[in-house]
Amino acid sequence: MDQHKILFAPYDPKYAEQTVKMWRESKERAIGQKEKHSFESHLYFLDQILLERFQIDLALINESVVGMVAYNKTEISQLYVHKDYQGIGIGQALLERAKAQSDGVLTLYTFEINKNAQRFYEKNGFEIIGRGHENEENLPDIQYEWKNENNI
Repeated sequence: MDQHKILFAPYDPKYAEQTVKMWRESKERAIGQKEKHSFESHLYFLDQILLERFQIDLALINESVVGMVAYNKTEISQLYVHKDYQGIGIGQALLERAKAQSDGVLTLYTFEINKNAQRFYEKNGFEIIGRGHENEENLPDIQYEWKNENNI
């Protein structure tokens, strides 16, 4: 484990390729299937589509991307942590950033096959509110919701 300080910062396009590489590797490991989109289209999605609709924050160690979260006031679209840096609090810190900027309620989807993500979200106060499989991977997914108990 790298003992260097983790820096959390707003997304900067100079990290685009690193972010997409980390995201793809983490996702492929989590769901057990290769990413359907090309690297180039994934870059386009990150910089042209995701960035338009969501705040994106990165976790960096020595200028290397080790995590990312894309969120707005009501939804977390993406949250991925580098496979070599999971379980040390990076996902937790990214999740807390999204919670802090939320309107007090956040929803997100995770793949049913991704048991680690389910445990993580449930440990952090998210509850299942739906199930389905409307995603490009055509895998069953779970919709989660978190409510800030202080706002209720």
